[in-house]
Parts: sequence; C-alpha cells; structure tokens
Amino acid sequence: MAKRVLVLILALMLLGPLLWRIDPGLLDMRARNLGPGLGHPLGTDQLGRDMLARLMAGGRVSLAVGFCASVLAVVLGTGVGVAAGWFRRLDGALMRLVDLFLALPLLPLLLLGVMLFREPLARAIGPAAGAFVLIVGAIGLTSWMQLARVVRAEVMALRGREFIVAARMVGNGSGRLIVRHLLPNIAPQIGVAASLGFASAIMTESALSFLGFGFPPDLPTWGRMLAEGVEQMQLYPARVLLPGGLILLTVLAVNALAQVKVPR
Repeated sequence: MAKRVLVLILALMLLGPLLWRIDPGLLDMRARNLGPGLGHPLGTDQLGRDMLARLMAGGRVSLAVGFCASVLAVVLGTGVGVAAGWFRRLDGALMRLVDLFLALPLLPLLLLGVMLFREPLARAIGPAAGAFVLIVGAIGLTSWMQLARVVRAEVMALRGREFIVAARMVGNGSGRLIVRHLLPNIAPQIGVAASLGFASAIMTESALSFLGFGFPPDLPTWGRMLAEGVEQMQLYPARVLLPGGLILLTVLAVNALAQVKVPR
C-alpha cells in the first residue's frame, strides 16, 4: 500500500505537468479564490494561481530537495562510518565529531546557515538555484550522524568475520575490502537510512519554507503553500489541507516503505 501511494505521488508530481500545462506562477486577479471546477480542478488561490499546478510544481521542488539532501547525508554518513569502523586510529576522533554535530541544535543551526549564506549564493548563482544548494547542503550536512553510527557498528561487526579475514589474507587491500565486501553487506541498512532521511529532509524543507527561510516566494513548495494558506485557513481550508496532506502522505509512505525494508 505504501509503495503504491508513493508511486502515485511521484507520478503526479513528475508526469502531471505534461498533462496539466498551466503555469503555476501565472497571476489572474479575475480568477481569485475560485472553487474546484473544470478550468481549475482544485481551485485557485488569493492571487488567481492554479492550485493543482502549484501543488505539482511545489512537489517537484520538495521531492528534489529530499532526494538530494538524503544522498548527501548518505555519502557523508557512510564515509565517516566506514572510516571509523575500519580504521581504528580514526575511530575516536570521528566519533567525537559525530557527538559534536549531534549536540548542536538542528533548527537554529539551519536558520543561521540560511541567514548567513542565502544572499551570497543568490548573487552568485541566482535566487532559486542558490536557495536549492543552500537548503540541500544545510539539511544534508546536519543529518548524516545517525547513519554514521549505524554504519560504524555494522563495519565493526563485519570486520572480524571469516570472509573478511580470508579476503585480507589473500592480499586484498582496505579499499578493495570496503568496496567489494563491506558495502554490499551493509547496503540494506544504508537503504533504510536513506529512505528515512528522504522523509526527514522533506519535513525539514517544509518547516524552513513555512517559517519563511526557504525558497523565494515566487517558487512554490509544499511548505510555502502551507504557510500562505494558514492566513485564510478558516475561509479556504483546502489551501492548508492539500499541501499538508501531501507532505503527510509522502512522509508516511516513505517511512512505511523503510520499515518493510528493515532486515529481519
């Protein structure tokens, strides 16, 4: 069930714009606050923008942020975890680094990073691209620590196994052992962590956009749509329920799928 829901959401966000070609940023003040109809299946917002087009555009941004941030976190967490678990002389220093990052408050650190680097990145590569790089980097750089601990524990458990000892005795170096023997055996744990990180990244991006520290106002995301709908929630509850429901369904589907993949 979770897989079907996730596939349906991904198909709607990625393939829907091929069928529904209305510009999500098109302003039509004569069509403000319309209810669902043939011209606008989910109605329009306070500026006359089509809600369906904005939900699909916002979903592509939120999903892209979640995917890229989770990939960055997996690369960092796997690298640190493997280095700490395999090379004993690095274990102490790397684990203290992990403890340091875990002790930092996540949301204030994200807000500080956005405030410090948003303007320089916007001037360098543009507001939208700068915001994307900044948010992906901020989320990825602050969400790799749990994976590093899991990978370290798995590597330490595998390090003394017979097949690892045999592979080392026939002359395999550390790099070959890690790539050919360790990583394939811890791939299920990494996959579960990546799935959970994907859902967490979507939630974090939505929180930043909701607080006004995410993408520029002209670039829709589910979190920004949720923030814009709160002001008129009593009159138009669908403007909150639609983006909030998509965030909830996506996170629940990803988490349920990750639980199914947990090795028994």
